[in-house]
Parts: sequence; structure tokens; C-alpha cells
Amino acid sequence: MINEPSILVDGQSGVLVPPEKPTKPLRDPAVETIEAAVNAVMDVYKVEYDVAGPVRVRYTGRLRLDDEHDSETIYDQLDEQFAPLDYHVMLTTDDEGQHVIMALKGRINPQPRPIWVNVMLLVLTLFSLLFVGTGQATGGDNMSELWRGIPYALSIILILGSHELGHYFAARYHHVHVTLPYFIPMPLGFGTLGAFIQLREPMRNRKVLFDVGVAGPLAGLIFAVPILFIGLATSDVELLPEEGIVEGDSILYMASKYLVFGERLPNGNEDVMINQLALAGWTGLFITGLNLIPLGQLDGGHVMYTLIGRHAQRLYFPLLGLFVFLAYLNQAWLFWTFLLFMLGRVYAVPLDTVTELDPRRRWVGYAALVIFVLVFVPNPLRPV
Repeated sequence: MINEPSILVDGQSGVLVPPEKPTKPLRDPAVETIEAAVNAVMDVYKVEYDVAGPVRVRYTGRLRLDDEHDSETIYDQLDEQFAPLDYHVMLTTDDEGQHVIMALKGRINPQPRPIWVNVMLLVLTLFSLLFVGTGQATGGDNMSELWRGIPYALSIILILGSHELGHYFAARYHHVHVTLPYFIPMPLGFGTLGAFIQLREPMRNRKVLFDVGVAGPLAGLIFAVPILFIGLATSDVELLPEEGIVEGDSILYMASKYLVFGERLPNGNEDVMINQLALAGWTGLFITGLNLIPLGQLDGGHVMYTLIGRHAQRLYFPLLGLFVFLAYLNQAWLFWTFLLFMLGRVYAVPLDTVTELDPRRRWVGYAALVIFVLVFVPNPLRPV
């Protein structure tokens, strides 16, 4: 590795100090081709070789940006030249605001995976949802009639499936290799711990990361909201029981009950006794709120990173503190607080972090954050 000082600016004259050249350039045809490609689009101030891990060469300098060559165009040009050499290109900035281009040896070429695992988990999740739905329909008196849980099971599968397929098709649109959804069965609580897809390669830039991240929650809401309203419209308002557990309110859920019943519920004496469809709609909104928490690998974390970049990491301690407070009020948040503590600081970073979102995507991102506020349930399950 050859360490060189970055470019300096004399405080009095403003004259640039000429960059030094590497004293021992590598005799590698691939690196020489890479260097020629980088020099064609960048004023290079500093070159480092064999930096760490797969980073073969790191160039620091300033991109030659103009109306015809923005950062996205330059990245695409470099990637096209790096690909035949079995290199990834990474474009970012350093703490001084200078552009950094890194050549990463070894392109990721994911191999197809068998889908039997996805199918098996889907079937198991369907049965666990039928079990929970049947308990909702019969009060737990006749769990052998699993067919009675079909409304709840199919509604949750539709909401979660559309959420994950939103991610999937957005990724495939951008030619990103991803797996089919993996559903997680759990024959208690909601009947599932959710679902996920696995990214098989890094995202190209912030635009791709944003599209894939935001597509899931928006697709899920398309089905969760109508299912919720149909469920509420077919549920009855009854006297509150003397004891038991009731679902908590989000702003959207509270507004939905007001629109359907014309009053704020619960009103102290009565509340809506939600049926399977309403429960599925409420669960869909609750899961959407969890996914839109703007931290780490969650969908909201992807959205926040694409909006403000590495500054998103500053949200870790404030939001973690908020969830510690929520867990103090309601122990249902203990598990999620632990997950955020362990995973909330790790963000999905695209290969090109310089290219920013266009105005349309920014407005959709702001709308996603508003949706998070509307569907988040601070007190999800509470005693009567």
C-alpha cells in the first residue's frame, strides 16, 4: 500500500498543492486499465493500493461533473469498464467531501437457489395463520375446524405477500438479484413473524435502494387499508369486557374507526369487536409501521439513508431511547428494542452513494415517513 497525503489548499494564496504520484505503481494490466478509466472522469489527488479486503485500488479526487456527465452517468461508464475485469466500482465521498472511487476485486455473481424452502415456509405459515384465525373465530373452543380461519389467513398472506413482492419486483426491475419471499410461521400471536426477501448483491445507487425499500410498505398498504375498512364495516360495536386485551390505536386506525362508526372508539363503555378481516387489516398496518422504523436494515432505514446518507446513523441513539421508553410502558416492545439495539446501526450502503435522489423520489420518501407516523402503534396490545 502506498499512503499519500490528500490534496491541500494553501490558506493564504488558495493555490493547490500538486498531488504526488505513487512511487511504486503496480504492474497489473487490469489495474492499469482501471486507472485509465478513472483518470478519464476524475482529477485524482491520491492513490492507494491494496487498501483492505477486496479493495484493490482507491482513488481520491474530484469528479469532472457537467450537464452531460453527472455522477450516475460516470458510475455507469466506470462499471461497464470494470465488469470485464471482474471488478466492482464503488463511488463515495470522504470526510473532507472529496470523491472516492474504489476498485473491488471479485464481482458477485449469485447462483439460483431452490424454491422448495420458500414453498415449505409459505405452507407452514398458512397453517399457523389458520390456527390463529380459527382461535379468533371460535374463541378457542373448536380449534379442529381450521377452515374457519381462512379469512384471517388469506388476508395476512395477501398483505405480507404483496409487501414482499413489492420489494421483489422493484429489485428485478433494477436487475438486482433477490430471493423469493421467505415467510416465518409462528402459531402464536399474529400467526407469523413476518416475511423477508434476501438481497443477493449490493444495490447500485441510492435510487435503486430507495425503490426497493419503499415498494414493499406501499404495496402492502394497497391491500391492508381496504381489508381494514371491510373488516371494520362488518364488525360490531359492543360493550367493553371487564377484562382482556385490546388492540392499540394508530392515527390511521383511530381515524378509520371514526369514519366507519361516526364516533371515537373506544368511548369508555364501548369499542368495536374486530372480526378476522379487521384484525388482519390492523396487523398489516402494525407490521407496516414496524418496517418503516427509520433505522438499520428496515425499510424505513433504507428510505432514511437514501434521503440523508450517512447522517442517518445519528438517529440511532434518539430512536433507541424512544423504544426503551416504549418498552418501559409496554413490555411488548422489549423484543423489538433488543433487535434495534443489535441491528439498528447497520445500514444497506449502495455502491454509489454520491448520486442523490431525484425530487420525485424525495417526495415519495417524505410521504413514507408520514405514513410511518400515521400507522405506528405506540401501545400495541393493552389491557381493557
